[in-house]
Amino acid sequence: MYKHILKRLADIILAFIGAIVLLPVFLIVAIAIFIDDPGPVFFKQKRVGKNKKLFWLHKFRSMKVKTPDVPTHLLADPAQYITRVGRFLRKTSLDELPQVYDILFGKMSIIGPRPALWNQDDLIAERDKYGANDVKPGLTGWAQINGRDELEIPVKAKLDGEYVAKLNAGKFRGLAMDIKCFFGTFLSVLRSDGVVEGGTGELNKQQAQEAEETAQEQEAVK
Repeated sequence: MYKHILKRLADIILAFIGAIVLLPVFLIVAIAIFIDDPGPVFFKQKRVGKNKKLFWLHKFRSMKVKTPDVPTHLLADPAQYITRVGRFLRKTSLDELPQVYDILFGKMSIIGPRPALWNQDDLIAERDKYGANDVKPGLTGWAQINGRDELEIPVKAKLDGEYVAKLNAGKFRGLAMDIKCFFGTFLSVLRSDGVVEGGTGELNKQQAQEAEETAQEQEAVK
């Protein structure tokens, strides 16, 4: 009952309240974006929805107008494309706020696996193993509060699978998981947990590089 009825009802109520309450924030952010880098305030991007059907996801623009339309982790130097305002928006996740309208129109849910880009074949394939492509994607989710950009794709997909398993378990286990993700998101945003420019697994790459450099320095001392 929760998965098929109450979850959608909660999405509509929360997204509607959010759309009204956040109107002043929307206005301030829109002005800041335009002043920093004149151009469209919003941008839309093809994402993978429920049952792998593509839909247009909406965000506040955090990158320069001429940024290539590829996953951030595939850009050679993602930092060069991010605007000054965009850096703040991404760190605080404010760039995601326009998705309350995607939720209202039934394309997304408040809680669920974050929607993959249309060309993220590796993530889509991994999620297939866990049935994580069979539910609506979310504004936030279990993987988001457990690492976000820090996670390698197999780990992220497995966490998405854990969420789907709870959602399908019945007896309000899905509700309990959604509540946990909802409140966990606020804590995660306040601490900017898992925000690593460059995308999935970038932190592990940085740590590996730092470890290699340290080893080289130690070898040089010897």
